[in-house]
Amino acid sequence: MTDAILTRRTLLAATGALAAAGVSGIIVPARAQAVPATPSMRGGSNNYLPGAPIVERIGGGGFWMTGTVRRAGDGAPLAGQRIQIWAHTTEGNERDPWSHGATLTDANGAFRLEMPQIVPAFGQPHGHLAYDSGDFKTVFLRPVMDSASDTSLHADFVLQPA
Repeated sequence: MTDAILTRRTLLAATGALAAAGVSGIIVPARAQAVPATPSMRGGSNNYLPGAPIVERIGGGGFWMTGTVRRAGDGAPLAGQRIQIWAHTTEGNERDPWSHGATLTDANGAFRLEMPQIVPAFGQPHGHLAYDSGDFKTVFLRPVMDSASDTSLHADFVLQPA
């Protein structure tokens, strides 16, 4: 009788482990999922000024816009990609040319640009970013900050070849 209980317990434990692991994961080898491209966000292109210059910093600084740029499909980091950034800040409106600037990604696909503190426009503190260089499809992002007192904002791009 004890052998039958242990056998039933073993069977139940094995069945539970199989269900938790997923049958397909055991029978079919795991496959890497393709990294999907980032879609443009509604309102992302508002007040976009083509050709903003590459700058060391926008205005007096104090706020950091950061992010990464990767290739759709394999997710490889993309070095040397131009990202334009603009926002409504303590030093200007997002329509003002001096509120726009661009930066390039580093060898790891990361970018970082200092700018004045972003302030709410239409009730939301937000930034605007664009990839617009031509090797990949143009993408406009409009990330919203959690709080107007945040001193940084992060946005990631996954680009689809043009």
